[in-house]
This record gives sequence, structure tokens and C-alpha cells, in this order.
Amino acid sequence: MGMKRTGQVERKTAETDVKLSLVLDGSGRHAIETEIPFFNHMLTLFAVHSLCDLEVKAGGDLAVDDHHTVEDVGICLGQALKEALAEKKGINRYGEATVPMDEALVRVVLDLSGRSFLVYNVPLTRERMGNFSVENAKEFFQAVANYGGMNLHIDLIRGENGHHILEAIFKAFGRALKNAVTIEARVEGVWSSKETL
Repeated sequence: MGMKRTGQVERKTAETDVKLSLVLDGSGRHAIETEIPFFNHMLTLFAVHSLCDLEVKAGGDLAVDDHHTVEDVGICLGQALKEALAEKKGINRYGEATVPMDEALVRVVLDLSGRSFLVYNVPLTRERMGNFSVENAKEFFQAVANYGGMNLHIDLIRGENGHHILEAIFKAFGRALKNAVTIEARVEGVWSSKETL
């Protein structure tokens, strides 16, 4: 493989300040600080299982809540992914992973189609993990799908423990994305009958 596919995004608003760097053809190296320890843990799992190198430095209005920080990191990850994929030449495009974590089983299926859509079928009763609001996991993936041009389906097949479920989601998302961004040597242009994504 020639040059590494990378994306770098800086996003500064009245609510947050995010710097994010993504290397698709990495080895899972990561340096993540969002001021939300549980979210750091989830992003670490994503990096390790996607084999992307990921650096995130995010500060935000956590005195209000964690929504803006989590969503804006998702926006930046989506933008960085789009930048790293460029014309999407030769990519597998589709990715799928089903991951267990103790009693939890999660399936993630995605298409880097340029068409943004999220289906998030994850009923969770627990509301918080430390200073991370569980409902904001959906906001994160919505932002990634919107700004990354991704059709993303996340289904909880079974599970009870909220931590296990979220951990399985981020691992499965990482592994599905790894499959989708992998280069298929036999495809010269873009793997689509329309010849564009």
C-alpha cells in the first residue's frame, strides 16, 4: 500500500473544541482525551478493533452535559473518515461484524455509500456510565453516519448489562469499519455499478 489514508479535523464552537486525527491504515494506536472517561474507553476500543490510529483531544461544556462533546467528536470522526477515503477507490465498501461481550451480542452492518442513514436498535435502561449519558451513544453514531456518508445499522441481538452492550457496539463498529475500508485489489475504480459513491 502506498500513502496512508488520513483525515484531520479541527472543530471549535462556543460549546466544544475538538481536534481529531485518523489514519485508516494504522495499527490501532490511540491517544484519546475527551474529559469523559467512559467515552475515552469506547473510542479506544474502536481504534484497537478498527486498526485505525486515532488521536482525539476534546474539551467541552460538560457543566451543561456531555451531549455536545460526544456529538462533536462524532461529527469530526465522520469528517475525518470522509477525508481519508477521498474518492473511495477500491474499498470493500460494506462491512459487518457481530461481537459478543459476556451476555451481550451486537451486530453492526455498514455501507460507505455516501448515503447517510442510521438504524439504531439498542434498547437500554441504564442512563449513565460515569459522566457519559447512554443515550448520547446514538447521537455519536448519528453524527458519524451523517458526516461520514455512511449507512449504519446497529442492532442489539441480546444483552442486559449496559457497559457490555456499549462495549460490544464500539468493538463491532470498529471491526465492521475495518472491513469496509479494506482495499479489494481486483477493483480498479469504485466498487459500485454507478461507478461513484
